[in-house]
Amino acid sequence: MKLTRSSAIVPETDVTVAGWVHELRDLGGISFLLLRDRDGIMQITMPKKKVPPELVEHVRSLSRESVVRVAGLVKEELKAPQGFEIIPYEVELLSAAESPLPLDVTGKVRADLDTRLDARFMDVRLPATRAIFLIRATVLQEVRAFLSAHDFIEIQTPKMVATATEGGTQLFPISYFDREAFLNQSPQLYKQIMMAAGLERVFEVGPIFRAEEHDTRKHLNEVTSIDIEASFLDDREVMELLEELIRHVYVAVAERCSASLQALGVSLLIPNIPFKRIAYAEAIETADIPWGDDLDTAAEKAVGEEVGEHYFIVDWPVELKPFYVQPRNNLCYAFDLMHPRMELASGARRIHDYALLVEQLASKSLAPENFGFYLDAFRFGMPPHAGWGLGAERLLVTMLGLANIRESVLFPRDRRRITP
Repeated sequence: MKLTRSSAIVPETDVTVAGWVHELRDLGGISFLLLRDRDGIMQITMPKKKVPPELVEHVRSLSRESVVRVAGLVKEELKAPQGFEIIPYEVELLSAAESPLPLDVTGKVRADLDTRLDARFMDVRLPATRAIFLIRATVLQEVRAFLSAHDFIEIQTPKMVATATEGGTQLFPISYFDREAFLNQSPQLYKQIMMAAGLERVFEVGPIFRAEEHDTRKHLNEVTSIDIEASFLDDREVMELLEELIRHVYVAVAERCSASLQALGVSLLIPNIPFKRIAYAEAIETADIPWGDDLDTAAEKAVGEEVGEHYFIVDWPVELKPFYVQPRNNLCYAFDLMHPRMELASGARRIHDYALLVEQLASKSLAPENFGFYLDAFRFGMPPHAGWGLGAERLLVTMLGLANIRESVLFPRDRRRITP
């Protein structure tokens, strides 16, 4: 069955197309079937004088969201979706849809988010929902293209681990044969090990897992993290790389995803770089919180409203950041990339000195003997290095103005949702 996608249709040609019955309309002397494929809506036009009555009756009997194959002649029609219509000479039912439908795919009757997620297979048929995932695919393609063009090598690190990346209790334990293991919180330790291996610049796009009991619009328990680590670069240089990547992705989405942006009603504003750098001391003054407190949602909102665009928070107190961050007296070389709505990424210049790393582990009440596989990489020649982790979902949420992070994931995982 050789098919033509709706985006590749040319007037005055015979085509065979396939898709879902989006709507049926009968105007007396003429009937219409609106057929939807991944690229958009096609108008199948059936004038009584040109189409056999038995074919018209067959089409009228179809249920919405049934899958059909249509063969016919393409005619230019500027009033039709995509500027053409198809006069059919054959319509074949491939799979009939039951009625009633789990939700209205035309979007005329809106469903709540839980209903949409319960019937995600149907929800993704909506043009606006599908647009999110077409844009998501473009974002991840462009991330890989950008980092590859900057001499980074893509790696894959394990997601079942014996040791917590940063300590703490926010871990999902799993049974691993005769012992306990965990779902990985971050590729941090492994990407640092690759610096000792001599790969120099690595990146990973993959899932991470956090057993945080949040139930908010910006938290999930499984997310996609975009991580890099680079030898012989410092915190300032990887910050510059991060802001360049953000701008690159925005530009690429604006250029490549105009139809999807239109389906979402989004007019994309390309961020200017460099992003502002704001010291932690300045941020807590704006948020009116004491020194040593992390920025909670209310504090992030206060600072975000003041800044009004992407920005970095730098010069963090060393006690607020993980053990592997390079200290500088009572501060450290760490940074967070912020959008006015939420945090997008965090990163730092890393410790590459073995003795200092062991000291910092102990200062965080972490037992060095539990990190032997990691510490070994620092004993035999570890270059200076820096890196960051960027949340793919949060990037999409802030780029597209989505109300809930669950909209950016096909099958979100949170405290209440483990199916579908």
